[in-house]
This record gives sequence, structure tokens and C-alpha cells, in this order.
Amino acid sequence: MTRREFAGGLAGVVGAAWAHRHLGVLAAQARASVDGDRVNRHLAELSAFGKNPHGGVTRLAYSAADRLGREYVTGLMRAAGLEVRVDPAGNILGRRAGSDSSRKPLLFGSHIDSVPDGGNYDGDVGSLSAIEVAQTLGERNVTLRHPIEVVVFQNEEGGTVGSRAMAGQLEPAALTLTARSGKVTRDGIAFIGGDPDRLESAVRKRGDIAAYVELHIEQGGTLEEKKIDIGVVQGIVGIGWWDVTVDGFANHAGTTPMDKRQDALLAAARFIEMVNRVVTSEAGRQVGTVGRIQALPGAPNVIPGTVTCSLELRDLDPLKIERLYQRVHEEAQRIATASRTTFTFAETHRSVPALTDPRLQALIENVALDRGLTATRLPSGAGHDAQYVAQIAPAGMIFVPSVGGISHSPKEFTKPQDVVNGANVLLDTILRLDSTDWT
Repeated sequence: MTRREFAGGLAGVVGAAWAHRHLGVLAAQARASVDGDRVNRHLAELSAFGKNPHGGVTRLAYSAADRLGREYVTGLMRAAGLEVRVDPAGNILGRRAGSDSSRKPLLFGSHIDSVPDGGNYDGDVGSLSAIEVAQTLGERNVTLRHPIEVVVFQNEEGGTVGSRAMAGQLEPAALTLTARSGKVTRDGIAFIGGDPDRLESAVRKRGDIAAYVELHIEQGGTLEEKKIDIGVVQGIVGIGWWDVTVDGFANHAGTTPMDKRQDALLAAARFIEMVNRVVTSEAGRQVGTVGRIQALPGAPNVIPGTVTCSLELRDLDPLKIERLYQRVHEEAQRIATASRTTFTFAETHRSVPALTDPRLQALIENVALDRGLTATRLPSGAGHDAQYVAQIAPAGMIFVPSVGGISHSPKEFTKPQDVVNGANVLLDTILRLDSTDWT
């Protein structure tokens, strides 16, 4: 079935030219919808790969569970009639040709890797809904003008590695970092079928993609609290990660007086409190977190001589992130002087803030309202693959509610109807993008 045929009898009434330009509206009137039971069933089936005793999932990038999950979604892509390949960066891409070979592809999808002891919705909702959209179009024999590409990005949780590679932003040093699965990134990419020696072949340049749309759970509580169905993302925060090392002097806990100690853990505790104070000292939505800490040698009768911990700062304004970091760094040196320790900072990741395309914001909002859903615009406090794709293509994001605002937890949950709402908004967004001229 062609796009014109999909418009059905309405095209004959209002004219083929009008139908061609306004196919998105006609599709909505025809109430093309995804199979909600199927997409929610696929979510449940994917959760088996890396399932943990707490009801969540530990599907770390480059782990055996990750590879099994990738095999599962690859099978779904093929069942949806997509031509599937793994690019050199390890991203899974499922493509279907369009009727106009001159047009660039519409890209949509997300990721399926998780944090340790994570949930079953973060990334999964967007990835499986994207496959569901492709399957819905295929079952209706709808051929779009643009090619479509469903993408499952690799290692989003470990620093948006796959999308950074696609945008040409993956630095060589990133390949030497050890992922949470224990594999070095270079080895991990090979493990999942990529080729780390050919990463340049995975790069897309500006103009190679017509538009990118990512459906995702909110991971916060705004939509649920305000009883709103759809979030239209205005922008994605920038994120800075640092490894912080505090060096003191390990000594006997029983024989070293309190005033003679160089306690690295005590200095680190003061550092953690200071980060909270600095980040909350000015107005705004910025956040700062120390989420990991380890004391060495780690014995109860030894004063900690070395502590390693993390520092993360997030905001939509990159200048604010840098300003906060400088304040944290300066105050850490004062703590070091007072405690006779040293602080060393090593930046391990920096993602730039990304604003979504204003035209896509308006389109997504209108699609939601035409579906009879409520919608609001809001920023994303979490990082997403969209922030890197936004550097090479117009990008938009659709949020659906997270119950209790909980994410990165086995208690993460999005109601089945909210999953269906998001998938339908994604479907209509792709249809309308295909019918517009700016893509």
C-alpha cells in the first residue's frame, strides 16, 4: 500500500495533492495504531535477559545478557521486515527503503543496556516501540517517502558510546575505558559484533539523517504528578563526570592520634558535603552527585590512605557546569590543606547540552493533542542518545510517565497504557515527518 492508498477514500474526496501533503493528519483520522498488547509483551520478554532477583534487570553493556538481549531485538526487527545490520560502532540498525530514493532516512529508537540492578523500561520502551512502529507500518503495507531506520544504540548507560560514535564524537581514549561489565570498550564493541578499527565508517554527517525521534520514559515524576500523558522534551542536560582521588596516609588506627592523622576518607566525607552545598548555593535545576566511593586499604583497623570517588554535574547550561566544577575544585583544595591530603580530578566523560528542534517539539505536541492526549514541554534531567544525534540532525524526544518518578531501580515502572500512548505518538510523529517538506 502506498501513502496515498493509506489515506483511503479521503484522498479521493479532498484530492491526492492535499492528501500527499497532509498524510499525517489523514493517518491520525484513520486511527492507525500500534498493537499495544504486543509491545508490552515484548517489554516483558526482553526483561528476561539479565533478570535479577529484585524484579529488575542487570543488562550491562558488553555483558552476556546484553548480547542475548541484542539477539532478541534483532529477531524482532527481522520479524518486522527490516533489513538488519550492526554498524562498526556496535549499534543495531534496521532499515526499510522509502519510495523516494533522494530522501534521507527517518531515524528512531533508543537503547536496551541497563545500569547495575536497573529497571525494565529505561531505553527498552523507546527501542521496542520503535520496532513496533516499523512492524505496524509493514503490516499495513505502508511505504513512506523516506527510508526508515530503527536504531538500538549500544552502551548508552556507560556514556552514550554508540550515539557518540555515530556523531563522530567518540574520542580514541574512550576505547581504553573499562565498562561496568569489566570489558574494555574496544573489546566490548568487538564482543557485540562491531569493529573498533573501523569506527569512522559508523559516522553520520550533518544532512545524512532527515530527523531523529526518541521515545523514553521520563525517569522523573513531573508527568505523573501533573497527570499529563506526554512530555515534549525541550532539551537534554549536559553531563560532566570526574574520577576524584583523595590521597592521605594509611596508618594504624589504634596507635595514630586523631590530630596526627591524614585520613583520606574523612576528607572525602567533607568533599561530599561540600559538593551538595556548592550545587544548591544558586538557583536553577542543576544537580550534583557523588554516587561511588571506595576506601583503601579497606580494613577496620587501618586509617584510609586513599579514597576514590565519582563526581557528576548536570545542567542545560554548559557554562554553569564548568562554573560549578571550578568552585568544587577550589573548595576541594581547601579541604586538602586542612586535612593534609591531596585531591586529584580526572575528567572521564563530558556530554554537551542539546536543545531539541523547535519544529519537532511543536509537531510532537500537536500529534499528542490530536490523539486526545494531554501534553507539556519540559527539560530532560537525564542524558540520552538524542543529545549526540542532535549534533548531526534535527532531534525530538517524547516522554511517557514514570510511576513515582523512579528510574535506575528494579521498582522502575511505566503503565502499559502509557507505553501504548507513547508508541502511538511516535507512530504519528514519523508519519507526519514523512509528509512534511522540511525533512
